[in-house]
Amino acid sequence: MLKRVLVVLLAAMVLTPVGQATGAGDLVGGREADEPYPFIVSLHSASGKAFCAGTLIAADWLVTAGHCVEGKNAANLGARIGSNDNTQGGEIAKLAEIVVNPSYNPEPEHAGGDLALVRLAAPVKTAPIAIGAVVAPGTATRLLGWGQTCPTSGCGKGPAKLQQLDTKIVEGTRCTAKFDGAVELCTDNPGGNTGSCYGDSGGPEIAKVDEKWVLLGTISRPGNADPVCATSPSIATSVVAYAQWIAEKITPPTPAPPA
Repeated sequence: MLKRVLVVLLAAMVLTPVGQATGAGDLVGGREADEPYPFIVSLHSASGKAFCAGTLIAADWLVTAGHCVEGKNAANLGARIGSNDNTQGGEIAKLAEIVVNPSYNPEPEHAGGDLALVRLAAPVKTAPIAIGAVVAPGTATRLLGWGQTCPTSGCGKGPAKLQQLDTKIVEGTRCTAKFDGAVELCTDNPGGNTGSCYGDSGGPEIAKVDEKWVLLGTISRPGNADPVCATSPSIATSVVAYAQWIAEKITPPTPAPPA
């Protein structure tokens, strides 16, 4: 488990099927997804077990949390795209390349950068989601994920069916763990006992703009040092803040003019 997650979660040590730290991920107090999300991605180990989530942002690129894929071999991983069930349906894709944001550092004194791009071996037919343009405290958002729906470490297996939770962005001062408001989103835990938990890091935080979903962030980690989930707001990496870096990495280079 990465050091940042170890410190933030104290002694709570939950590993994914491929041995990767999950951090804050799925939804305590959410409900089963009530609509299709073509852009949703479940990441799978070579054995086929789901371990993290992601979001399709182009026909051949997805975005997830950096700690989900750092140090992993893309050839040993796979993705199921566009299905609310992480055991069936959707499009199955092989992975070709992993690009972790260069500012990512798992040490607990470092915030920001928990973001990675994953290039698919071939484009998929599923429609990607657009990246949002504006995000501020008070913005209504929705979290999507598959991990634990109970709040304590190891208390239960994550569901195969996608869960959703409506929440909002709140002031960064409510996230008491190391937090960088320039590139991270502090996300509310409605009622004081709902929110992200173990099992689904990299899952999308989305918002409705002109009746369409746009991507604002990817779930990163708890917003406090309590190993019990949803006891405080959680932290997501702002995809909006990293939109330029993302565009630079996923846009094919312009061919050189003929000599």
